Amino acid sequence: MSRVVSVVGNRPQYVKAAPVHAALVDAGATVVLVDTGQHYDHGLAGVFYDELGIAAPTHRLAVGSGTHAETTGRVLERIEPVLAAERPDVVVVYGDTNSTLAAALAAAKLGLPVAHVEAGLRSFDRTMPEEVNRVLTDTLATLLLCPSAVAVANLTAEGITAGVHEVGDVMADAARLHGPRADGRPRPSGSYLLATIHRESNTAAASLGRIVEALSSLGERVILPLHPRTRAALDRYGLAFGPAVEVVDPLGYLEFTAYLRGARLLLTDSGGAQKEAYFHGIPCVTLRDTTEWVETVAAGWNVLVADDADAIRAAVATLAPPPVRPSLYGDGHAAARIATLIDSMSRHGR
Repeated sequence: MSRVVSVVGNRPQYVKAAPVHAALVDAGATVVLVDTGQHYDHGLAGVFYDELGIAAPTHRLAVGSGTHAETTGRVLERIEPVLAAERPDVVVVYGDTNSTLAAALAAAKLGLPVAHVEAGLRSFDRTMPEEVNRVLTDTLATLLLCPSAVAVANLTAEGITAGVHEVGDVMADAARLHGPRADGRPRPSGSYLLATIHRESNTAAASLGRIVEALSSLGERVILPLHPRTRAALDRYGLAFGPAVEVVDPLGYLEFTAYLRGARLLLTDSGGAQKEAYFHGIPCVTLRDTTEWVETVAAGWNVLVADDADAIRAAVATLAPPPVRPSLYGDGHAAARIATLIDSMSRHGR
Protein backbone atom coordinates (compact mmCIF):
# COMPACT_ATOMS: atom_id res chain seq x y z
CA MET A 1 0.00 0.00 0.00
CA SER A 2 1.41 3.39 -1.01
CA ARG A 3 2.13 5.99 1.63
CA VAL A 4 1.73 9.50 0.23
CA VAL A 5 2.51 12.85 1.81
CA SER A 6 0.37 15.56 0.19
CA VAL A 7 1.46 19.16 0.76
CA VAL A 8 -0.98 22.08 0.55
CA GLY A 9 -0.87 25.65 1.76
CA ASN A 10 -3.41 27.90 0.03
CA ARG A 11 -6.98 27.82 -1.24
CA PRO A 12 -6.35 26.69 -4.85
CA GLN A 13 -4.29 23.80 -3.50
CA TYR A 14 -7.15 22.62 -1.30
CA VAL A 15 -9.36 22.46 -4.40
CA LYS A 16 -6.71 20.52 -6.33
CA ALA A 17 -5.94 18.16 -3.47
CA ALA A 18 -9.54 17.15 -2.71
CA PRO A 19 -10.15 14.96 -5.80
CA VAL A 20 -6.58 13.63 -5.70
CA HIS A 21 -6.94 12.52 -2.08
CA ALA A 22 -10.23 10.79 -2.82
CA ALA A 23 -8.72 8.95 -5.80
CA LEU A 24 -5.63 7.94 -3.80
CA VAL A 25 -7.74 6.55 -0.97
CA ASP A 26 -9.89 4.67 -3.49
CA ALA A 27 -6.67 3.16 -4.86
CA GLY A 28 -5.70 1.94 -1.38
CA ALA A 29 -3.10 4.59 -0.53
CA THR A 30 -2.55 6.14 2.88
CA VAL A 31 -2.58 9.94 2.55
CA VAL A 32 -0.73 12.05 5.10
CA LEU A 33 -1.77 15.68 4.67
CA VAL A 34 0.64 18.49 5.50
CA ASP A 35 -0.79 22.03 5.55
CA THR A 36 1.96 24.63 5.48
CA GLY A 37 -0.41 27.41 6.56
CA GLN A 38 0.41 29.99 3.90
CA HIS A 39 -3.34 30.71 4.06
CA TYR A 40 -4.52 30.56 7.66
CA ASP A 41 -7.68 32.69 7.84
CA HIS A 42 -10.80 30.48 8.05
CA GLY A 43 -12.28 32.19 5.01
CA LEU A 44 -9.18 31.33 2.98
CA ALA A 45 -8.47 27.89 4.42
CA GLY A 46 -10.77 26.24 6.97
CA VAL A 47 -13.96 26.66 4.95
CA PHE A 48 -12.36 24.74 2.09
CA TYR A 49 -11.77 21.73 4.32
CA ASP A 50 -15.40 21.87 5.38
CA GLU A 51 -16.87 22.24 1.89
CA LEU A 52 -14.61 19.82 0.02
CA GLY A 53 -14.61 17.06 2.60
CA ILE A 54 -10.85 17.10 3.12
CA ALA A 55 -9.69 15.25 6.24
CA ALA A 56 -7.92 17.37 8.84
CA PRO A 57 -4.17 17.66 8.21
CA THR A 58 -1.85 15.35 10.08
CA HIS A 59 0.74 18.12 10.28
CA ARG A 60 0.22 21.89 10.41
CA LEU A 61 3.37 23.91 9.80
CA ALA A 62 1.83 27.34 10.51
CA VAL A 63 4.33 29.28 8.40
CA GLY A 64 1.97 32.26 8.05
CA SER A 65 2.71 35.20 5.79
CA GLY A 66 5.98 36.94 5.01
CA THR A 67 8.35 37.61 2.16
CA HIS A 68 8.98 34.93 -0.44
CA ALA A 69 12.28 34.06 1.22
CA GLU A 70 10.71 33.93 4.66
CA THR A 71 7.82 31.63 3.71
CA THR A 72 9.98 29.36 1.56
CA GLY A 73 12.58 29.12 4.32
CA ARG A 74 10.03 28.38 7.03
CA VAL A 75 8.43 25.62 4.98
CA LEU A 76 11.85 24.07 4.25
CA GLU A 77 12.82 24.14 7.89
CA ARG A 78 9.53 22.78 9.21
CA ILE A 79 8.71 20.17 6.58
CA GLU A 80 12.08 18.41 6.55
CA PRO A 81 11.61 16.63 9.92
CA VAL A 82 8.03 15.74 8.95
CA LEU A 83 9.18 14.06 5.75
CA ALA A 84 12.09 12.38 7.52
CA ALA A 85 9.69 10.91 10.10
CA GLU A 86 6.93 9.92 7.68
CA ARG A 87 9.25 8.44 4.99
CA PRO A 88 6.52 8.36 2.33
CA ASP A 89 6.76 6.56 -0.99
CA VAL A 90 5.87 9.81 -2.77
CA VAL A 91 5.53 13.50 -1.88
CA VAL A 92 2.76 15.20 -3.87
CA VAL A 93 2.94 18.95 -4.46
CA TYR A 94 0.48 21.18 -6.32
CA GLY A 95 0.82 24.22 -8.51
CA ASP A 96 3.39 26.95 -8.02
CA THR A 97 3.43 28.39 -4.49
CA ASN A 98 6.39 28.85 -2.18
CA SER A 99 5.09 25.79 -0.31
CA THR A 100 5.27 23.79 -3.55
CA LEU A 101 8.91 24.61 -4.18
CA ALA A 102 10.03 24.23 -0.57
CA ALA A 103 8.34 20.86 -0.12
CA ALA A 104 9.77 19.57 -3.40
CA LEU A 105 13.26 20.75 -2.46
CA ALA A 106 13.11 19.21 1.01
CA ALA A 107 11.83 15.91 -0.41
CA ALA A 108 14.48 15.78 -3.13
CA LYS A 109 17.27 16.37 -0.62
CA LEU A 110 15.92 13.46 1.45
CA GLY A 111 15.86 11.23 -1.62
CA LEU A 112 12.05 11.05 -1.74
CA PRO A 113 10.23 10.98 -5.11
CA VAL A 114 8.20 14.10 -5.91
CA ALA A 115 4.96 14.12 -7.93
CA HIS A 116 4.11 17.57 -9.27
CA VAL A 117 0.45 18.19 -10.07
CA GLU A 118 0.19 20.96 -12.72
CA ALA A 119 3.67 20.35 -14.09
CA GLY A 120 4.84 22.07 -17.26
CA LEU A 121 2.91 25.32 -16.96
CA ARG A 122 4.80 28.37 -18.19
CA SER A 123 3.98 32.06 -18.45
CA PHE A 124 7.57 32.73 -19.63
CA ASP A 125 7.68 35.65 -17.22
CA ARG A 126 10.49 35.15 -14.72
CA THR A 127 9.46 38.29 -12.83
CA MET A 128 6.56 36.22 -11.46
CA PRO A 129 7.65 34.33 -8.31
CA GLU A 130 5.23 31.58 -9.32
CA GLU A 131 7.07 31.05 -12.60
CA VAL A 132 10.34 30.52 -10.76
CA ASN A 133 8.62 28.05 -8.43
CA ARG A 134 7.16 26.13 -11.40
CA VAL A 135 10.42 25.81 -13.27
CA LEU A 136 12.43 24.71 -10.24
CA THR A 137 9.79 22.27 -9.01
CA ASP A 138 9.67 20.61 -12.42
CA THR A 139 13.44 20.07 -12.35
CA LEU A 140 13.07 18.31 -8.98
CA ALA A 141 10.02 16.18 -9.76
CA THR A 142 10.12 12.47 -10.55
CA LEU A 143 6.52 12.36 -11.77
CA LEU A 144 5.38 15.36 -13.80
CA LEU A 145 1.58 15.42 -14.05
CA CYS A 146 0.62 17.82 -16.84
CA PRO A 147 -2.84 19.30 -17.38
CA SER A 148 -2.47 19.77 -21.14
CA ALA A 149 -0.48 18.96 -24.26
CA VAL A 150 0.98 22.49 -24.15
CA ALA A 151 2.42 21.75 -20.70
CA VAL A 152 4.02 18.56 -22.00
CA ALA A 153 5.50 20.50 -24.93
CA ASN A 154 6.93 23.11 -22.54
CA LEU A 155 8.77 20.40 -20.62
CA THR A 156 10.02 18.76 -23.82
CA ALA A 157 11.44 22.12 -24.94
CA GLU A 158 13.37 22.25 -21.65
CA GLY A 159 14.70 18.73 -22.13
CA ILE A 160 12.43 17.14 -19.52
CA THR A 161 10.80 13.98 -20.84
CA ALA A 162 11.24 11.28 -18.18
CA GLY A 163 8.24 10.79 -15.92
CA VAL A 164 6.07 13.23 -17.92
CA HIS A 165 2.37 12.37 -18.30
CA GLU A 166 -0.57 14.35 -19.68
CA VAL A 167 -3.36 13.56 -17.21
CA GLY A 168 -5.73 16.51 -17.50
CA ASP A 169 -6.51 19.13 -14.90
CA VAL A 170 -7.70 18.19 -11.42
CA MET A 171 -9.58 21.48 -11.22
CA ALA A 172 -11.72 20.17 -14.06
CA ASP A 173 -12.48 17.25 -11.74
CA ALA A 174 -13.48 19.72 -9.03
CA ALA A 175 -15.69 21.68 -11.44
CA ARG A 176 -17.42 18.50 -12.57
CA LEU A 177 -17.97 17.28 -9.01
CA HIS A 178 -18.90 20.52 -7.30
CA GLY A 179 -20.50 22.71 -9.97
CA PRO A 180 -23.95 21.14 -9.43
CA ARG A 181 -23.50 21.45 -5.66
CA ALA A 182 -22.73 25.15 -6.04
CA ASP A 183 -25.98 25.74 -7.89
CA GLY A 184 -27.79 25.04 -4.64
CA ARG A 185 -26.02 27.94 -2.94
CA PRO A 186 -27.37 31.51 -2.85
CA ARG A 187 -25.93 33.94 -5.35
CA PRO A 188 -26.69 37.53 -6.35
CA SER A 189 -29.73 38.21 -8.49
CA GLY A 190 -29.64 40.22 -11.68
CA SER A 191 -26.67 40.94 -13.91
CA TYR A 192 -23.23 41.41 -12.39
CA LEU A 193 -19.52 41.01 -12.99
CA LEU A 194 -17.37 39.07 -10.51
CA ALA A 195 -13.83 40.26 -9.68
CA THR A 196 -10.87 39.06 -7.62
CA ILE A 197 -7.62 40.92 -6.97
CA HIS A 198 -4.82 39.57 -4.80
CA ARG A 199 -1.57 39.30 -6.76
CA GLU A 200 1.33 41.14 -5.16
CA SER A 201 2.10 43.16 -8.29
CA ASN A 202 -1.52 44.38 -8.44
CA THR A 203 -1.53 45.57 -4.84
CA ALA A 204 1.24 48.10 -5.44
CA ALA A 205 -0.07 51.66 -5.24
CA ALA A 206 -0.02 52.60 -8.94
CA SER A 207 -1.38 49.31 -10.25
CA LEU A 208 -4.10 49.06 -7.64
CA GLY A 209 -5.12 52.65 -8.27
CA ARG A 210 -5.61 51.95 -11.98
CA ILE A 211 -7.62 48.80 -11.25
CA VAL A 212 -9.81 50.61 -8.71
CA GLU A 213 -10.48 53.37 -11.24
CA ALA A 214 -11.31 50.85 -13.97
CA LEU A 215 -13.66 48.67 -11.93
CA SER A 216 -15.43 51.74 -10.60
CA SER A 217 -16.10 53.08 -14.09
CA LEU A 218 -17.41 50.02 -15.95
CA GLY A 219 -21.03 51.08 -15.75
CA GLU A 220 -21.96 47.65 -14.44
CA ARG A 221 -22.46 46.09 -11.05
CA VAL A 222 -19.21 44.47 -9.84
CA ILE A 223 -19.02 42.07 -6.90
CA LEU A 224 -15.56 41.85 -5.36
CA PRO A 225 -14.72 39.26 -2.67
CA LEU A 226 -11.84 41.13 -1.07
CA HIS A 227 -8.59 39.35 -0.23
CA PRO A 228 -6.96 40.49 3.06
CA ARG A 229 -3.81 41.61 1.21
CA THR A 230 -5.89 43.83 -1.10
CA ARG A 231 -7.95 45.22 1.76
CA ALA A 232 -4.76 46.22 3.58
CA ALA A 233 -3.37 47.84 0.43
CA LEU A 234 -6.55 49.86 -0.13
CA ASP A 235 -6.35 51.14 3.42
CA ARG A 236 -2.64 51.83 3.14
CA TYR A 237 -3.00 53.93 -0.02
CA GLY A 238 -6.32 55.55 0.84
CA LEU A 239 -8.08 54.03 -2.18
CA ALA A 240 -11.80 53.31 -2.41
CA PHE A 241 -14.04 51.75 -5.03
CA GLY A 242 -17.01 53.58 -6.50
CA PRO A 243 -20.59 52.70 -5.52
CA ALA A 244 -21.04 50.16 -8.36
CA VAL A 245 -18.41 47.89 -6.78
CA GLU A 246 -19.85 45.75 -3.97
CA VAL A 247 -17.04 44.62 -1.67
CA VAL A 248 -17.74 41.38 0.20
CA ASP A 249 -15.70 39.08 2.44
CA PRO A 250 -13.74 36.18 0.87
CA LEU A 251 -16.01 33.38 -0.35
CA GLY A 252 -15.73 29.66 0.24
CA TYR A 253 -15.21 27.42 -2.76
CA LEU A 254 -18.86 26.49 -3.29
CA GLU A 255 -20.06 30.03 -2.71
CA PHE A 256 -17.47 31.45 -5.08
CA THR A 257 -18.42 28.85 -7.69
CA ALA A 258 -22.08 29.81 -7.31
CA TYR A 259 -21.23 33.50 -7.79
CA LEU A 260 -19.00 32.66 -10.77
CA ARG A 261 -21.65 30.54 -12.52
CA GLY A 262 -24.10 33.44 -12.23
CA ALA A 263 -21.73 36.17 -13.43
CA ARG A 264 -21.72 37.71 -16.88
CA LEU A 265 -17.93 37.88 -16.81
CA LEU A 266 -14.97 37.40 -14.42
CA LEU A 267 -12.15 39.90 -13.89
CA THR A 268 -9.24 38.34 -12.03
CA ASP A 269 -5.49 38.13 -11.52
CA SER A 270 -5.75 34.59 -10.17
CA GLY A 271 -4.38 31.68 -12.15
CA GLY A 272 -6.89 29.17 -10.82
CA ALA A 273 -9.91 31.42 -11.30
CA GLN A 274 -9.10 31.84 -15.00
CA LYS A 275 -9.49 28.10 -15.44
CA GLU A 276 -12.57 27.88 -13.26
CA ALA A 277 -14.22 30.53 -15.42
CA TYR A 278 -13.41 28.46 -18.51
CA PHE A 279 -14.75 25.25 -16.99
CA HIS A 280 -18.04 26.96 -16.13
CA GLY A 281 -18.39 28.79 -19.44
CA ILE A 282 -17.77 32.32 -18.11
CA PRO A 283 -15.65 34.79 -20.16
CA CYS A 284 -12.57 36.03 -18.32
CA VAL A 285 -10.65 39.31 -18.32
CA THR A 286 -7.27 38.67 -16.72
CA LEU A 287 -5.62 41.56 -14.88
CA ARG A 288 -2.13 40.40 -15.87
CA ASP A 289 -0.02 40.69 -19.01
CA THR A 290 0.98 37.02 -19.02
CA THR A 291 -0.73 33.78 -18.08
CA GLU A 292 0.26 30.16 -17.65
CA TRP A 293 -3.17 29.16 -19.02
CA VAL A 294 -2.40 30.18 -22.57
CA GLU A 295 -4.95 27.74 -24.03
CA THR A 296 -7.86 29.78 -22.65
CA VAL A 297 -6.56 32.89 -24.42
CA ALA A 298 -6.05 31.03 -27.69
CA ALA A 299 -9.60 29.66 -27.42
CA GLY A 300 -10.99 33.21 -27.21
CA TRP A 301 -12.42 32.86 -23.69
CA ASN A 302 -9.75 34.86 -21.87
CA VAL A 303 -8.07 38.19 -22.61
CA LEU A 304 -5.01 39.71 -20.92
CA VAL A 305 -5.25 43.40 -20.00
CA ALA A 306 -2.78 43.88 -17.12
CA ASP A 307 -3.67 46.96 -15.01
CA ASP A 308 -4.48 49.18 -17.99
CA ALA A 309 -7.78 50.90 -17.17
CA ASP A 310 -8.68 51.58 -20.80
CA ALA A 311 -7.92 47.99 -21.80
CA ILE A 312 -10.01 46.69 -18.89
CA ARG A 313 -13.01 48.79 -19.93
CA ALA A 314 -12.62 47.78 -23.58
CA ALA A 315 -12.37 44.08 -22.78
CA VAL A 316 -15.44 44.14 -20.55
CA ALA A 317 -17.40 45.89 -23.27
CA THR A 318 -16.31 43.74 -26.20
CA LEU A 319 -15.24 40.26 -25.06
CA ALA A 320 -17.51 37.78 -26.82
CA PRO A 321 -16.10 34.25 -26.79
CA PRO A 322 -16.89 31.82 -29.60
CA PRO A 323 -19.84 29.46 -29.17
CA VAL A 324 -17.54 26.42 -29.06
CA ARG A 325 -15.65 25.81 -25.82
CA PRO A 326 -13.20 22.96 -26.49
CA SER A 327 -12.19 20.50 -23.77
CA LEU A 328 -8.71 21.88 -23.19
CA TYR A 329 -7.81 20.18 -19.94
CA GLY A 330 -9.11 16.63 -20.09
CA ASP A 331 -12.38 14.98 -19.19
CA GLY A 332 -12.65 15.75 -15.48
CA HIS A 333 -11.10 12.45 -14.38
CA ALA A 334 -7.49 13.53 -13.93
CA ALA A 335 -7.32 12.49 -10.27
CA ALA A 336 -7.91 8.81 -11.08
CA ARG A 337 -5.05 8.87 -13.60
CA ILE A 338 -2.80 10.58 -11.07
CA ALA A 339 -3.61 7.96 -8.42
CA THR A 340 -2.79 5.15 -10.86
CA LEU A 341 0.54 6.71 -11.80
CA ILE A 342 1.50 7.35 -8.18
CA ASP A 343 0.59 3.79 -7.23
CA SER A 344 2.66 2.42 -10.10
CA MET A 345 5.67 4.54 -9.17
CA SER A 346 5.36 3.53 -5.50
CA ARG A 347 5.23 -0.15 -6.38
CA HIS A 348 7.69 -0.31 -9.25
CA GLY A 349 9.81 2.82 -8.93
CA ARG A 350 8.57 4.24 -12.24
